[in-house]
Amino acid sequence: QVQLQESGGGLVQPGGSLRLSCVDSGTILSLGVMGWWREAPGKQRELVASITSGGTPNYGDFVEGRFTVSRDNAKKMVWLQMTNLRPEDTAVYYCNAGVTRYAANSLNRKPQPYWGQGTQVTVAS
Repeated sequence: QVQLQESGGGLVQPGGSLRLSCVDSGTILSLGVMGWWREAPGKQRELVASITSGGTPNYGDFVEGRFTVSRDNAKKMVWLQMTNLRPEDTAVYYCNAGVTRYAANSLNRKPQPYWGQGTQVTVAS
């Protein structure tokens, strides 16, 4: 089983920073792809960032170098450091993980089977 729990969301002013954290408290010994997706009202859920167990990151096109994803395999944790936040970054951010390791990087950009409950990020002045 994989049980994901996010933390670190909140209200931040435009141009500010936030760091999201996610930990897996389940019984799986190691995870494959971990990452973050977001869903804004009226929009489809989209990839923010993912990272393989080997440390290869993938980012959504809108990130434009503002966010950094990282992970600790032993702790089964993934983080998302967000800087230069914009109002359009306002959304519920979901931790996402799977147990499969893919040879094709395109699959690392797909949603994985397990989700956290989400954490709200609001960027507003």
